[in-house]
Amino acid sequence: MGFYDFALIDGTGKEISMENYRGKVVLVVNTATECGFTPQYEDLQKLFEKYHEKGLEIIDVPSNQFRGQAPGTDEEIAQFCSLNFHTQFSQMKKSDVNGEKELPLFTFLKKEKGFEGFGKGAKALAMSAMLKAMDKDYKNNSDIKWNFTKFLIDREGNVVERFEPTEKMEKVEEAVLALL
Repeated sequence: MGFYDFALIDGTGKEISMENYRGKVVLVVNTATECGFTPQYEDLQKLFEKYHEKGLEIIDVPSNQFRGQAPGTDEEIAQFCSLNFHTQFSQMKKSDVNGEKELPLFTFLKKEKGFEGFGKGAKALAMSAMLKAMDKDYKNNSDIKWNFTKFLIDREGNVVERFEPTEKMEKVEEAVLALL
């Protein structure tokens, strides 16, 4: 199976086929509304505004799996994002991205691009320390580690990059631009 073989349910309950994104550059992001990385919604919206007409799509998948940082209903999450960050990109139903009930799309994405570390810097060190306290073996599995992990898919449906939430948005933008 490939990227275009999957479907997600949006926040209104409508099934959205990834086939709808064929020929586009897609950034799939698991998000949360009450996370230290939540301000990345602003960066994502700016990226969307800047490159949408050139073929960029962003798929937002809220997840409450990381310390309950995405409370509320799908409608409340959508309202929060719209009011606070004026988001215009696609938002899906709140879903699991790890574990028994994880979305099949995330099983695929994690298989294609596993965890390679948080990089360098204070945020990276803090994330590593926190995760090591929760799971000493966290480095050796492909699970999503935290909110705002991003997967970049090219126009042919290939998963080309995985960005951890600690990655600078400038690096994400450079990778997006290279594919547009």
